[in-house]
Amino acid sequence: MTPEMWLVAAVALAVGAGFGALAHRRTVTSGAVSSTLVPHRTRQIVSVLQSGAAVVRRDRRSAFSNTVAAALGIARPDGALHPKVADLAERAWATGTPVEDEVEIKRGVLGASSIVHVRVTRINDELALAVANDNTEQRAAEQTRREFAVNVSHELKTPVGALSLLAETIEDNADDTEMVRSFAKKIRKETRRLTKLIQEIVEISRLQGGESVIDYEAVDLADVIDEVLDGVNLSAEHKRIALVADVAARPTVMGDRDLLAMALRNLVDNAVNYSDAGSKVTVALAIDGEAARVSVIDQGIGIAAEDQERIFERFYRTDPARSRETGGTGLGLSIVKHVALQHSGTVELWSQPSVGSTFTLRLAVHQQMADAGDDLQEDA
Repeated sequence: MTPEMWLVAAVALAVGAGFGALAHRRTVTSGAVSSTLVPHRTRQIVSVLQSGAAVVRRDRRSAFSNTVAAALGIARPDGALHPKVADLAERAWATGTPVEDEVEIKRGVLGASSIVHVRVTRINDELALAVANDNTEQRAAEQTRREFAVNVSHELKTPVGALSLLAETIEDNADDTEMVRSFAKKIRKETRRLTKLIQEIVEISRLQGGESVIDYEAVDLADVIDEVLDGVNLSAEHKRIALVADVAARPTVMGDRDLLAMALRNLVDNAVNYSDAGSKVTVALAIDGEAARVSVIDQGIGIAAEDQERIFERFYRTDPARSRETGGTGLGLSIVKHVALQHSGTVELWSQPSVGSTFTLRLAVHQQMADAGDDLQEDA
């Protein structure tokens, strides 16, 4: 190596050492300042909080923050602070009182948004404490409740308005016996529809409350199918629709028998209502791995592809006119979905217009009772 090359190498080594020493000095100084601003004991307390917490400095950076704050996106371990949190801190220093607001934070490559409630309290002229909690689910729940209230109000207006109009017509034509008799039948029909709507509103509100399944019991699904088909038999006979039970196994599941019967009844009712006279509705029961599979198969009008994704939404109807004719409320399939969720199960749909539909409930088999069911099959 030439003398010139040795000289260049020595200079490079000296410069690198100088930069390293400077960086180390800055790190030590920064750490000392940060430790002075936020003592070790305070750090320990902030670290174990369930809420996101960040100590905000006047330079719009964080002197210290916990891991929850990083997860919520309001502060990073390197001191970077979300601008809106820094703005709240500025307002807290200016007013001398706690300031709170909801901050929309986008995270991840897809830019998913979350709503974070942040409250900033002034500590002194140099520091403020920001405490944050994720309100995304709470906001979504509030929006759902508002939409539900609006939908319920709208749905109740129809039968109540019809009843009022029918009553006025009867009052004005009290001497017309035939008209009174005809309108009395319509009143009974609207009353039944209103009663069903109120019952289903109560049921879906209870299901969404998450407290529906309290006392689990072993439920024989074959018995539930027999009970449901017996209850629907009269309306099926009226439309000349054959009800068929195809029971290939007798699994039992742990759950609420009444809720499961209600869900299956809704599926069979829909199958009958949306099938043509002279067709067939089949309820099939089988075991698929560790799941019990209950399928309601009809030969009805089917469901268009664009409606299938929304069919389980509350008050959604593919054919509003036919729903009014059959007394449908638009809540039946939503109830089925929530009953399945309450039992850690699923509900699936296959449908093709003019061919028919198949709704399938999948529920976890109760192991001991399933073994007993297998023994019964072997004996048979």
